[in-house]
Amino acid sequence: MPTEILMPALSPTMEEGTLAKWLVKEGDTVSSGDVIAEIETDKATMEFEAVDEGVIGKILIPEGTEGVKVNTPIAILVEEGEEVGDASAPAAPAPAAAPAAPSPAPATPPAPTAAAPAPAAPATAGGARIFASPLARRIAAEKGLDLSAIQGSGPHGRIVKADVLAATAAAPAPAPQPAAAPATAAAAPAAAPAPAVSADAVARMYEGRDYEEVTLDGMRKTIAARLTEAKQTIPHFYLRRDIRLDALLKFRAELNAQLADRGIKLSVNDFIIKACAQALQQVPDANAVWAGDRILRLKPSDVAVAVAVEGGLFTPVLQDADKKSLSALSAEMKDLATRARDRKLTPHEYQGGSFAISNLGMFGIDNFDAVINPPHAAILAVGAGVKKPVVGDDGELTVATVMSVTLSVDHRVIDGALGAQLLQAIKDNLENPVAMLA
Repeated sequence: MPTEILMPALSPTMEEGTLAKWLVKEGDTVSSGDVIAEIETDKATMEFEAVDEGVIGKILIPEGTEGVKVNTPIAILVEEGEEVGDASAPAAPAPAAAPAAPSPAPATPPAPTAAAPAPAAPATAGGARIFASPLARRIAAEKGLDLSAIQGSGPHGRIVKADVLAATAAAPAPAPQPAAAPATAAAAPAAAPAPAVSADAVARMYEGRDYEEVTLDGMRKTIAARLTEAKQTIPHFYLRRDIRLDALLKFRAELNAQLADRGIKLSVNDFIIKACAQALQQVPDANAVWAGDRILRLKPSDVAVAVAVEGGLFTPVLQDADKKSLSALSAEMKDLATRARDRKLTPHEYQGGSFAISNLGMFGIDNFDAVINPPHAAILAVGAGVKKPVVGDDGELTVATVMSVTLSVDHRVIDGALGAQLLQAIKDNLENPVAMLA
């Protein structure tokens, strides 16, 4: 019997993706674990592996198609010698059309064609999606097995045929299962709020003016959705400090001279990462994230750092940053930044962390306010280090290199005094870099 290959969820937040490239063609035989396609998410291009064996009977979604929803059938897998019947092939969503005039409302997923049977909704347990191949779901339904009780061995814990057969051999005779719940039982993702002014209305304002319409890619859509959510739902407040960098710059020059033979050159940003990671250990109550109905306090210092890429940005996470040397942090940050610009990061490398750093000092920005990236509780906006007149400890006027920073804080997680303690710890670490490394 033909089975559907569905668009996979390659990260916990993925709702749609681009079928970038097919690595198989109709008639090819595949085995479980074979890479059959490349899927582009909002952040990276990832390989998609087959979870069952069989023959590619029909490709439903051509490569290059954008906006393919998770669990949409993208191909039909058949057994050797089996034909793909017209009735068994689900309707494929149309490929993304060339950009046209702006639509009055955000696009919605196409409704299934009435003549084609709707693909089986993924099983759920307590509202959480259970990932299973179509063949595994069909066998489980025939045997009366509960998918939520089966441990998956496929990619990302997906339940495959072998898992169901193993559970069948171990389980007692099952009782008949009730009919599958209607599709409406599965919670649909929350729709984005309607724009205050429609796209058509905005376009009409610029009739007669020369402009280029830029189609939003997955990354830009995700940035827009997440940061709109952040500003609408996170009660931000801001704490600002000036940090003197003279001791750090002198210490950095000495270290770089000693490390030159090893090809290591530390940046000011490496020291900032280390200082923030240490501060999260010094003020552990601030090392936390907002989890909807609770706060999660983290033990390790996992620090995210914003990296600008073409068309958007990534925030790769340096895990256990407090325990790593400056040279190790520097090497890891360079590697993550390079792979971020090449869109080669995997989801676990840019998800997580409790704290983020956004440094625009290299662009000459003196100071700015950064938007918190949920579920983080804080983000440090770093400006340029500039020469300024300051009053020294002896009361005399002198010149120092001063860097302005702003800590954006989620008031649900961190109150004002706690945020001030965290920022003071960051300042102390940067102004006394030798003690920070002790």
